[in-house]
Amino acid sequence: MKGRHFLITSVSFLSAAIYRSQDKLQVIAQWLKVEPQALRFGDQAVSAIREQRAKWQDPGFYQEREAIDAFLALPVEQRKVVREVIMAFARAGEADTDDKKAR
Repeated sequence: MKGRHFLITSVSFLSAAIYRSQDKLQVIAQWLKVEPQALRFGDQAVSAIREQRAKWQDPGFYQEREAIDAFLALPVEQRKVVREVIMAFARAGEADTDDKKAR
């Protein structure tokens, strides 16, 4: 019966912890030996984050990472211009895809 009481108390404590600040959530995560994101968002979200990180660390994406880092280092006005150019290319790509589907 002690195990059940501990489980109920733990669940109650963790449920209340969801509303606490991130630093307290990190302490709880360390205590439970899990990632803070798992407590807040669930294991599926943590898995999705790991997959995205793994893709980002892939050497095949080095040029994209380098381009994004350079973009982020630009002044705000230049980032706006670059964003507009990228969005124009994206819209043109969508239009090409739509034309191909219509054929």
